Amino acid sequence: MAFPISSKDIATPALVAAGALLLAVAPPSALAPVAESVVLCAPPAAEAAAPARLEPDAVQQALTRHLSRRFLVAGAMTERIVDAAHRAALEVGLDPLLVLAVISIESRFNPIAESVMGAKGLMQIIPKYHREKLIAAGGEDAVFDPESNILVGARILQEYVYRTGTLEAGLQFYNGAWRDGQASYAHRVLAERSRLQQVIADAGRS
Repeated sequence: MAFPISSKDIATPALVAAGALLLAVAPPSALAPVAESVVLCAPPAAEAAAPARLEPDAVQQALTRHLSRRFLVAGAMTERIVDAAHRAALEVGLDPLLVLAVISIESRFNPIAESVMGAKGLMQIIPKYHREKLIAAGGEDAVFDPESNILVGARILQEYVYRTGTLEAGLQFYNGAWRDGQASYAHRVLAERSRLQQVIADAGRS
């Protein structure tokens, strides 16, 4: 879920204290598989050869079919979410598969999901921590609008990644789990992104 981040958590202008903390606590074997650059705006299928041959529409169609079946969500709603994730990712400079992976882990594609912590919507945004972003997206009620929720969530995640200096640390801050030296949440999200990459690769071979 999207937690707040403050100067107490991250030392600026270095922007890397949180990432350094995680690196200091977690064993190298746990971090090595997911160490990534803060440059995140590669095309959705940049890490697999076959998906690059698919047109963007075909990529989204493959993802929609897979996610609709996996999470038992209507095709039309899943298509809307996949499209919104791609547009939001393009706007903020993230990998759209990363955004979809966060949605998968946070809400299982339920746009009205709400946690006991007060996190709401597809990307489990906590309104009291991100009121300004929600107001800019149309008001606090926008937290349950799929497009607005995804865009705000993507902006929060991009900000965390930028301010921490690594994708892993940014994901941990997004989940409010920055003290977890094993970076369990980040590993879950990145594993989910790898599964989505495989879905695209399989579609490209069919």
